[in-house]
Amino acid sequence: MVIRTTLEERGAITQEEIEMLEKASKMPIVFDEDSPELTREELKEFRRVSDENRLERNKQTVTLRLSPQALKKARSLGKGYTSVLSRILESALSDNDVIRHYL
Repeated sequence: MVIRTTLEERGAITQEEIEMLEKASKMPIVFDEDSPELTREELKEFRRVSDENRLERNKQTVTLRLSPQALKKARSLGKGYTSVLSRILESALSDNDVIRHYL
């Protein structure tokens, strides 16, 4: 996301900041060789995520009862452990052998 603002909107600006901005505006744009500018062909490979795909990816809130041991192991995965649990569940539910084992 790009946020554009004017100096007036930003508020007070120091003389040093003004000088830095003036100096930066005169510098040429240099692309890093590790991150070159994309070609038209490369840009065409990008695709917009449709509203339909976004709806498929929206997660729903559910209540799930876990054993203390399972919850402790899940939380030990650190920040984002609920997303990891979601992927584990998806993987297990797509494997019929796993489902049969636990029925």
